[in-house]
Amino acid sequence: MEKPYFCVGEILRPQGVRGEAKVRPFAANPEDFLHWDTLYREEKGTYHAVGARCSRVHDGFAYITLEDCRSPEDVEKHRGEKVYIDRAHAAKLAEGEVYIQDLIGCVAMDENGETLGKLKDVLQNGPVDIYVFSSPRGEWMAPALQKVFPVTDVENQVLHVDRERLMEVAVFED
Repeated sequence: MEKPYFCVGEILRPQGVRGEAKVRPFAANPEDFLHWDTLYREEKGTYHAVGARCSRVHDGFAYITLEDCRSPEDVEKHRGEKVYIDRAHAAKLAEGEVYIQDLIGCVAMDENGETLGKLKDVLQNGPVDIYVFSSPRGEWMAPALQKVFPVTDVENQVLHVDRERLMEVAVFED
């Protein structure tokens, strides 16, 4: 199931005296903030558009001014809030790629149709992403390798698993 909005950052704190906010980017490319002129804030499941201008990206942070923030006090009201973009403005994917957000919630299913867990997170700390699943038997992790997960069916929210390969590389909670 495709989600209409992507979380791209978190407002950390005011920056300066003119209503600028320091934002921790979650986007794969923080420089994208320089091109977005509309961000969204979520409130009780509803997304609200707000004009935005990014003045710079520095040391891994984006510095943005939201149209409704004119002072540090205005920004302070939004500290800790997430900011989103709509799917139409998200980075275009190459063939075979999927957004991580669309993977979250997919179930891992082996060749016998047995559900092994539900994807709850994707860790990106090294050369290979690590899928983190929750299951009735506890949490488990596995590298996001084509040999382990040969078919990704985002539309039906299923990650097909080669169980034999999974048992070679997965780490299970004790």
